Amino acid sequence: MDTGVRAESPYEIVTNPGVDEKTLTVNSLRSIFSMRLKTWPDGTKIRVFVLSDDDELHQIFSKEKLNVFPYQLRSTWDRLVFSGTGQAPTKVNSNEEMLAKISSTPGAIGYLWKANINENVNVLEIK
Repeated sequence: MDTGVRAESPYEIVTNPGVDEKTLTVNSLRSIFSMRLKTWPDGTKIRVFVLSDDDELHQIFSKEKLNVFPYQLRSTWDRLVFSGTGQAPTKVNSNEEMLAKISSTPGAIGYLWKANINENVNVLEIK
């Protein structure tokens, strides 16, 4: 049973290469993925990409980085959509699609298994 915190995470938070940010606070990350923070400091619109709620990586990311369960995240997004005050992130169906969308969409942010990361995306450090 793994009780300790893993020093090395098997995935990373990644952005489009045009995003200037290299580090984010956990609070900023939460604000971005809860769709409250809508623009990068340079004014570029943040485009959030996520995997489906039942995807293993989405579940690990939600719990470890955002400290919420996927269903809690989903209800936050649903509230924004239903109230007309915001929108849900764009859902992708695979790690390959996530990589393609983030590398080609200005302002994009998402997460990938380390094995799927290449030079077409930037890895963010979360502090």
